[in-house]
Formats: sequence, C-alpha cells, structure tokens
Amino acid sequence: MSHSTTFSFDLILKNGTLLLPGLTVEADIGIKDGKIADIGNLSTIPAAEIRDCTGLHILPGIIDTQVHFREPGADHKEVLETGMMAAAMGGVTSIFEMPNTNPLTTSPEAITDKLARAAKTPWVNYAFYLGGTVNNAPHLTEWESLPGICGIKIFMGSSTGDLLAATDTEVEAIFASGRRLVAVHAEDEMMMIENKKTILGESHDVAMHPVWRSPESCLSATQRVVRIAKKYNRRVHVLHITTAQEMEFLAQHKDIATAEVLANHLTLHAPDCYEKLGTKAQQNPPIREKHHQNALWRGIANGTVDMIASDHAPHTREEKAKTYPASPSGTPGVQTLLPVMLNHVNAGRLTLEKLVELMCYGPQRVHGIVGKGRLARGYDADITVIDLKKEVTLKDSDQKSRAGWTPFDGMKVKGIPVMTLVHGRTAMHEGTLLDGTAGQAMKFIETKI
Repeated sequence: MSHSTTFSFDLILKNGTLLLPGLTVEADIGIKDGKIADIGNLSTIPAAEIRDCTGLHILPGIIDTQVHFREPGADHKEVLETGMMAAAMGGVTSIFEMPNTNPLTTSPEAITDKLARAAKTPWVNYAFYLGGTVNNAPHLTEWESLPGICGIKIFMGSSTGDLLAATDTEVEAIFASGRRLVAVHAEDEMMMIENKKTILGESHDVAMHPVWRSPESCLSATQRVVRIAKKYNRRVHVLHITTAQEMEFLAQHKDIATAEVLANHLTLHAPDCYEKLGTKAQQNPPIREKHHQNALWRGIANGTVDMIASDHAPHTREEKAKTYPASPSGTPGVQTLLPVMLNHVNAGRLTLEKLVELMCYGPQRVHGIVGKGRLARGYDADITVIDLKKEVTLKDSDQKSRAGWTPFDGMKVKGIPVMTLVHGRTAMHEGTLLDGTAGQAMKFIETKI
C-alpha cells in the first residue's frame, strides 16, 4: 500500500546539518516521490519514516564523474553492478562511466547496451561518455545528445586502437563536430613513445612511471587541446591533472577549459607511494612528487579546479602483480573517494563547503546535469549523509569492487558516509547495502561554464 495517501512525506531526515548553496544550516529535509519536497522545521508534519540525523552532515548526493566499470569486455575486473555497489557504499549517488570497454562505447548501439545493463541493478544513477574517434567524428553532432550521454571523451595518450586520438588532426576532427563538452585524457602519445625508449628503456622499476610519463608530455597535450578548443570555441574538460605546469596553464584559460583532479593525486606522492605500494600506485597520468601535489591543492584553493573524482579503474591483484611495465595502470577508488576526501577536510586541507562545490556543484554546472547536485526543493532526493567525527580504517576486505583491494588499505580516515539516498530510497545505511533499484539514467542540458 502506498504511504503517500496518508503521509505528507515518505521520509524526513531530522536535525541534520545541511550544506545548502551558500549556507550551512541545521534543518529537516522532507522527501516525497523521490524528490526533495521541503527543507525547514518539519517536526509537526507526518511522515512514513523519520530518521534522526543529529550530529550528522547532510550533503547533496556525491557525483563521481570518472569511473571505469569494465563492462562489457573485462567482467573479471568489475561489472556495472559491483561498481555501482561500491559507489553506494562510498556515499556516491551518481557516476559517469568511461568508454574504453570492449566493445568501445563509440556508437549509439554501445550506449544503448550500457544503459540496458546499468538499468538491471541500478544502485546509483549513471551516465556514459561517448568515445570520440576519427571514425565516428562525422556522427558526433547527431549522436552526442542521445539519452544517457554525459559528454565526449578522447584519449590523447595511453589508450589503444580506435579510441586513441594522438595527433592534432585527429583531435580537431572530434572538436569540429558537435557542441557538447569534450573531456580529455591529456598525455602526449608521441612524447611518451619516445620517452619509453630513451628514459624507461629496459627498466622494471615502477618508480620510473612518473619519469617517462613526464610532466612535459602532460603539459604538451593540455596546451594542444586547449588551443584546438579555442579554435572551435568548444568547451574542454581536462581530466586528472597531475602537474604544477598544467595547473598554472589552465588557470589562464578558464574561459574555455575546466579541470579535474583525483583523490589519489591529492593523497599519495612519489617516490613514497611506489616504495610502499609498488605497482598498486601505478596509474595514468602518474602519481607525482610532492611539489606537484602541492600545486594541485593550490589549484583547489584558487578556483582553477572544478571537480574531484576517483578515476576508479580496477584490475585484479594478479594483473597488478605483473612485473612493471607489463602491469596495468589504474586503481579502484569509487568507494574510498569520499572517506579519503573527508579525511582531508578534517585535516584542514579544504572545507566541507569546498568539497561539496567540487563533488556536487562542479559536476552539475560543468555537465549541465538536470535535477541533481544540490539540496533544494524540487531536486532529486540524491543525498549523502556523513559522520565527520567517525574514524575507520580502510581495508581491502571491505571493498565491494570485484577487484577486492584499495591502494588505501590500512589508512585511518576521519569522516565517513553513513547513508546514501538515491531518489529518496536508501541504497546504503551504516555500512549495509539495502536498496539497489532506485538509480536512473541521468539527464543533461547543454550549459555554458
């Protein structure tokens, strides 16, 4: 029997500290039919369920704008179901998934297939990047606005086959077609091929990873893609920035370019991470030295950075145990993203308000997500409830990802998600997964920066 006939709200979250746009306030949130129906003092209003959130902070649902859930084609590493379970466990209510699956997500058929797969076990909301290639460039104007697509993704380096767009001619073909946001993996493929021969050579030392995949190769690709974006007056979003040089350059080009940084690059640094974690710290672009990490934090403080994501890219332990450089790049991260960043909040490196700006408002603004990213009447009831005071140790054994490990195994963190609401339904409560049916394909409007 439906509650809606007898109760004003399906659920009230009471007495929480709410992060509203420009305002932090203690109040209640009333949820009805998957939407935020009211915010204020709701103590006299009947509800089917009331949860006391005294001492807890209530955030808009966290959006992780870069994950690789490996389905189809590499199901032994991850599938959409396990990836979305990990997201829900980590307080993430919405994800953008990347196109380097097998087959590649470079056609309407591939997008339709992924949407159908995600809809079977929708623990969280989802959208998919359409891979931009020389071959599909003529169709991008037509295809880019199909349902469930969050933008166009190109790889200027560290990809293979049809998805690699290494030359300016290839990149220009993609930018010339369509008008939606183009997200870029910016490493210069030609420079890296040369560096691999001249710098890495026969070395099997994973600490060489940030040396041969050099800061110069990242800066080169970022400068090239911003120049092309300006030529075509097309918004460009540079993913996983790792270098001080890129951060300085992008600060000068906020008119056309937005920027993302990852929790890993903000938390781990060379050479320590390679000594401690070996190939488990290996990802592209690489985790770099402390002075680069400091520059990323400066970019957050001065507004150059628009969002923080995980770049969840799981591989099995066996795959990661291969001798470098045969070991694959990438680490799981969607479940640890929020706890790791809340630990930074508690350490004073950023405010909770800034975290919400980078993980809710930024994704919504840059991508034009409809009805998400803030606590406001009429918005979808995607909500992340956190306990800023609770301390836990992150463990491999707690990970829901099929990979079953995290580079943060053994790390003590202060601040964790305790409730994940997706369209008003409880996906996770106090470390237990509950309802995996509420996620939906996300909707977008084209917006200016």
